[in-house]
Amino acid sequence: MSSSDKNSAKERAGSVETKPVDVEIDDASDGGLDQAWKYLDAHRDADDAAGPIDLAALRRKIDWHIVPLMFLCYTLQFLDKVILNYANVMGLQKDLNMKGNDFSNVATFLFVGLLCFEVPNIYFLQVAPAAKWLGLNVILWGTATACGAAATSYQTLLVSRVFLGIFEATIAPSLMLISSQWYTKSEQAPRFSFWYTGLGIGQIVGGLVSYGFQHMGPDAKLAGWRTMFVVLGVVTVLVGSCVVLFLPDTPMKARWLSDKEKVALLKHVSVNQTGIENRKFKAKELLEALGDPQLYLLLLSVILLSVSSGVVTTYSATLIRSLKYDSKQSALMNTPSGAVSIFFTLFVGFGIRLQSHRWAFIIACIIPAIIGGALMSFLPNTNRAGCLAGIYLTNAVVAPLAIFYNWTMANIGGSTKRAFAAAVISGSFSIGNIIGPQTFQARDAPDFRPAKLAVMGTQAGCAFTTFLLFLYYVWQNKKRTSDSETEEAYMSPEAWTNTTDRENKRFRYAY
Repeated sequence: MSSSDKNSAKERAGSVETKPVDVEIDDASDGGLDQAWKYLDAHRDADDAAGPIDLAALRRKIDWHIVPLMFLCYTLQFLDKVILNYANVMGLQKDLNMKGNDFSNVATFLFVGLLCFEVPNIYFLQVAPAAKWLGLNVILWGTATACGAAATSYQTLLVSRVFLGIFEATIAPSLMLISSQWYTKSEQAPRFSFWYTGLGIGQIVGGLVSYGFQHMGPDAKLAGWRTMFVVLGVVTVLVGSCVVLFLPDTPMKARWLSDKEKVALLKHVSVNQTGIENRKFKAKELLEALGDPQLYLLLLSVILLSVSSGVVTTYSATLIRSLKYDSKQSALMNTPSGAVSIFFTLFVGFGIRLQSHRWAFIIACIIPAIIGGALMSFLPNTNRAGCLAGIYLTNAVVAPLAIFYNWTMANIGGSTKRAFAAAVISGSFSIGNIIGPQTFQARDAPDFRPAKLAVMGTQAGCAFTTFLLFLYYVWQNKKRTSDSETEEAYMSPEAWTNTTDRENKRFRYAY
């Protein structure tokens, strides 16, 4: 277990007696101190209220208020992407007269739009309230999804998907930053995993929704895939509106927490040493990030991992249909992929909460994904059961992405550096998803052997870079001081100073 996760025993203990903070500081408006310290300094009397705070009950209260909204956002962002996968077996290419690699290009350029907007998204995440920025973008990408129903050609569909990618660019960075505000490092892992199960739920729901809309009669005013786009777009807009109205920007602004609960929570998460909210943009932190080896290892790992994710997102239903299933059967046969994703996502999330060792859990998911790639690559299409098992096992690869998200938030300090890192890791996911669909070339149909081999190779590469990241963190921790990591040890102005992980020599990397 890494030293930064040794707090988990205390976190699970059940309650904490909060104590007043006696250190006077200057106002945090100069940008040097986190806004959480300003709140703590202004609410010292809240500690005098009778009775200790039950941390377990407080965690449950927070979970019920924020995790469901984050889960819905992540489910819909995946579902709004993956419906293109299902629309492909519902006649989309025929209706829009698409030829050659047109479909692969549409799938790819969604992630091009997402990648391009990650750069300005860094700035907006730093200066705008994260929850409001997230909600606005959810509303906009729901609108883009619905507008896809009006596509009349390859070009018009391409435009709608590019805008979908632009507005979805904020989803992963926003959820990473919001989650890290409310939980300690070890507590974050299962929460990241829970909202990330939206990916698996999206696969299951997508298959069932596609199956349902394929039963629309030929006399319907809109084709089944067009109606599907409209309905899911409207649902997404409604969820985005709920995010704007009900998801707090920070713990300090949560109307459903008392002052005493807020103080207890802020003291509890102070051990992260990563802060809650600081809106001052620091260019020097960007320069530090660009010279930080861990960011490059994280970036490379996520790119390699996401090549297979791109295959799963865009072509799983197509691969199933190549096994001689019809379009309705292909939609239904893809739903077990979601169950595999959910199982492995929860497995790694709760496993890390109990045992840490993020690197080992990532590799434990990559191994079955490599086996799945081998089954897809080397078994003939006549072996339906074996090929289906390969397609399903490949979905184990989606679970480690939640851990890389968690790793990024746990191991990078400094408000600007963290926003930059969140955007970079989300962008590297886009790069992998740009590469993945392009491994499917029309000339390789129906077996798509090069794409299947790419799944195996990229996963093996990701396992190697993950192990290098583990070695890097062990080496860095040996060079640092090992002070006691308790709440009271960090309850000083210095603990809330906006410093990066490299500047703060007491910072301990989780691995």
